[in-house]
Amino acid sequence: MIDRADFLDRFGGVFEHSPFIAERALDANAVAEPLTAGGVHAALTDAFRKASRAEQLGVLVAHPDLAGKLAIAGGLTEDSRKEQAGAGLDRLSAAEHARFTELNSGYVEKFGFPFIIAVKGLDKDDILAAFEKRIGNTADEEFATAKSQVERIALLRLNALLPGD
Repeated sequence: MIDRADFLDRFGGVFEHSPFIAERALDANAVAEPLTAGGVHAALTDAFRKASRAEQLGVLVAHPDLAGKLAIAGGLTEDSRKEQAGAGLDRLSAAEHARFTELNSGYVEKFGFPFIIAVKGLDKDDILAAFEKRIGNTADEEFATAKSQVERIALLRLNALLPGD
């Protein structure tokens, strides 16, 4: 039997600062043992997709800006810090940092949440190219894209914590 406190401790942060996703997955009896990355991801993703638009927006807003103030101040979650460092976002030149800051500001102003991308396997140039392309999306297109990226980030995090299926 899955221990609630242990499950929430291990997986409550998979969706950035949004433990209600893991709670709802458990409450819906959507999580089955043995725990696998795919199984837990399916349960968490289902709970995320069933959340209200306002709750989904809250999950998006909980994500940090890429190479933003939290990163500089050391205020990222450990997962976010590792993910951003893996893409080289902790080693930007002053000009690159200024471009990220400019894009972050424009993106948040347009969409109301930070630019979210699963950075694993990408470098700063890939991320900048995606940033510059996606900032031209409509609000609905970008909301859907950001949610898809959040789900991908969750799967990558779960793959690091659990065996595959």
